Amino acid sequence: MPTLTDLVRDHTDLTDEDLEWLHALVSDWQLLADLSFADLVLWVPLRSDALLPPADRRGRPQPPGSVPGWVAIAQMRPTTGPTAYPDDLVGKVVRTGRRGLIDVAWRERRIVREGDPEWGSGIPVREESIPVRRGAKMLGVIQRSTNLSSARTPSRLELTYLQSASDLAQMIAEGRFPVPGEEAGLVRSPRVGDGLIRLDRSGHVTYASPNAQSAFRRLGLATDLVGESLGRVTGDLCDTGEPMEEALTVVLSGRAPREVEVEAHGSVMQLRTIPLVVGGNRIGAIVLCRDVTELRWRDRELMTKDATIREIHHRVKNNLQTVAALLRLQARRLRIPEGRAALDEAVRRVGSIAIVHETLSHTPDELIDFDDIADRVITMAGEVSTPESKVAPSRTGSFGVLPAEIATPLAMALTELLQNALEHGLANRYGTLEVRACRSGEGVPVAAQGGIRVWGEWPADEPAEPAPDPAAADGRRLVVTVSDDGVGLPEDFDMDASNSLGLQIVRTLIVGELGGKLEFHAREGGGTEVVVDVPLDPHHRPPSPLP
Repeated sequence: MPTLTDLVRDHTDLTDEDLEWLHALVSDWQLLADLSFADLVLWVPLRSDALLPPADRRGRPQPPGSVPGWVAIAQMRPTTGPTAYPDDLVGKVVRTGRRGLIDVAWRERRIVREGDPEWGSGIPVREESIPVRRGAKMLGVIQRSTNLSSARTPSRLELTYLQSASDLAQMIAEGRFPVPGEEAGLVRSPRVGDGLIRLDRSGHVTYASPNAQSAFRRLGLATDLVGESLGRVTGDLCDTGEPMEEALTVVLSGRAPREVEVEAHGSVMQLRTIPLVVGGNRIGAIVLCRDVTELRWRDRELMTKDATIREIHHRVKNNLQTVAALLRLQARRLRIPEGRAALDEAVRRVGSIAIVHETLSHTPDELIDFDDIADRVITMAGEVSTPESKVAPSRTGSFGVLPAEIATPLAMALTELLQNALEHGLANRYGTLEVRACRSGEGVPVAAQGGIRVWGEWPADEPAEPAPDPAAADGRRLVVTVSDDGVGLPEDFDMDASNSLGLQIVRTLIVGELGGKLEFHAREGGGTEVVVDVPLDPHHRPPSPLP
């Protein structure tokens, strides 16, 4: 499925600024769909030569401002009523004249409403077209379609919704919505069904939905909201005796677009104000409210849990460093070279695990940017190499972000492979040691389109489906190559029969624990190349061994 950005860049002449405006509109138009009880489809004009055959696109002048057709780049269904379009329309292309209301709204730069409902899909649908403007520039048209099959006498709530939707539609047609420069301050804004309050120009409540009234009841309000000044009432409920933010009163009076949170009597409420400016005059505001008490308590519990986990990682790191220091002291007391070398290897292995836990102690989740860990492991390997080798290991490519259950064994395996290359392949000689990282299967690129298929005018011979991407079938994978230009592998080398503790550790970690592949082969031009292929998706990895 192509994205909004793909469709705009592939089929239209809209600029990056126009695209940013459309993204802001689409990110917030669930509000319009819910208030309207209607489906929304955003149509933008095709390039003037988009529907011409490829051979005729050059050298044929097109009338200035002509619109050969429209492409649907976004669609939204209401949560407050039945949908009029159960099928997805995104990516559909229609010629000019097939959607008459869209053409009129574009040409006359005004909202166009249909008097009689359409019955094309077997249900009565009322159509309306809303021009989308950014400043003085027309960007497209919103098709608003209302399913009338369940029409009934509207209540006061529904009438307030529809009036608010009409005001928002007029703001879109005038280029006043979305509000230029406004950024959502909270992650999840309240929706229409959570609670809606309508304010007049002075900031007094003219209507409050039952959910909104209940939310204020939980804040401690014992009277009805209608007729009250929302800013003053909210300020009184949240009065803690400390100086109150002056902007809160301004926002809740409907004069500024913003999202805020208020807390009183153990309840937390999220509020979003949308000033309504029609024809250059401020006529009031919509305030959406949502009780987020449980969510905030859960957030605080998660923050406490995250802090505890980070502290555990910090203490594990400290304990591992203490163990490494004790092993280092013991190695210095040994007179047997083999014993000292074994303890030194143990120090390096413990140190690689400590690096991972140190990184985890500074992150809020269990995801790690492994490039930093790899660089530290590579540097540590270079520091402990013999002075005669003169090898400076390097890295190319990116490991990316990895979960902790992959990062820890991978860091230890990388340590073993680097140390093995330095001790056996590059001992007492100059050379190069390189680590290359590459990720695959992150996504399938959008195929180039040979032409535009017009809705309702499909060609008889459909193009063949593109061949499946083998990388996508295998899931996301990380391929790490450790190569050196040293003496190379022995002629009788057999990974399965090797009695090297380091290689056995690598094989256990990569193949047994991560479900990956491990290959040793000669490097072109001399030396050794080790390829580690690790699956990144959980369903491609073996289950954790039982305790």
